[in-house]
Amino acid sequence: MYRNRSYGPTPSVAEPRQVLLRAVREFVRAAGGCAGVLRIALAGSLATSKAIPKDADVIVTIDGAMDLTELARASRRLKGRAQNINLGADIFLAEEDGRYLGRICHYRECHSRALCRARHCGRRQHLNDDLDVVTLSHELLAAPPMDLWPDVVRRLTMPLDVETLLLTELELSK
Repeated sequence: MYRNRSYGPTPSVAEPRQVLLRAVREFVRAAGGCAGVLRIALAGSLATSKAIPKDADVIVTIDGAMDLTELARASRRLKGRAQNINLGADIFLAEEDGRYLGRICHYRECHSRALCRARHCGRRQHLNDDLDVVTLSHELLAAPPMDLWPDVVRRLTMPLDVETLLLTELELSK
């Protein structure tokens, strides 16, 4: 006997979008205070009206020479909040010239691990440069659906919950 299986995300809360949007808002507030962060943007399913997003995809443009320690700490908090409801979060890093760097590593300390997919594990602390696994297009890096910090910029019409729980709150907190 075969069961009808759903392979999509299965969040543990009734309103996962609200939880993720609040977590992203807190991430923006924390990451925006990190020296070297130039822009924070949102992309992916959370920027759409999809009822159950798979995760929160955040693009952080940085000064290429910045120390990633504080940003990694804020990223782990966002990932933890998403994981608490059985969803995920990815923090993608790009340089100001639009070059994709990789994702923030989810490990607190860098050690060589069999499960680490970074091509150059340890070369730069807190950077998972898994370019062969995930790459964001130059177009997406240049113009994501919305910028969250330092200024809110809407490039598309945003769902109501994104407007009220994230964008309006970020605009009011300036």
